[in-house]
Amino acid sequence: MTRKFFVGGNWKMNGDKKSLGELIQTMNGGKVDSNVEVVCGAPSIYLDFVRSKLDSKFGVAAQNCYKVPKGAFTGEIRYLIQDWSKVVLAYEPVWAIGTGKTASPQQPATQCRCQLCEDHLRRSRHFFSSGSVTGATCKELASQKDVDGFLVGGASLKPEFIDIINAKA
Repeated sequence: MTRKFFVGGNWKMNGDKKSLGELIQTMNGGKVDSNVEVVCGAPSIYLDFVRSKLDSKFGVAAQNCYKVPKGAFTGEIRYLIQDWSKVVLAYEPVWAIGTGKTASPQQPATQCRCQLCEDHLRRSRHFFSSGSVTGATCKELASQKDVDGFLVGGASLKPEFIDIINAKA
């Protein structure tokens, strides 16, 4: 079975209803390749808002979960993973976090392959590249045989996100 190319929008704690509403309007109006699965990680306080406004061709995900089921943990959200085949792995080099520097097209898969200890997760789902994926870098990164998606940070909050979604087309 061929996996769909996966693009995750890593919105972190960015946006408010107004700016997210504008982004959602752009996304809903954009043409999206049907061979791409898109999931947007919205800020937790806006999950319901985003889900209610974003077209059903896009998935919505929470971005934060904590390792214990309950307790005195302010700001944490309990996880309940029911289907591990839906888990995705992203690799972002430490030196790329927040720097705007992009890994070479060959780096992500090589680096992650060396670090994965749960190979069954690799086989069951996606490996995708992260680290300053932009409209300018996405096509070359998408062309790598071991990269089957992206986790997109700041660029997922801009209109170019549609171009990144369609990088494999």
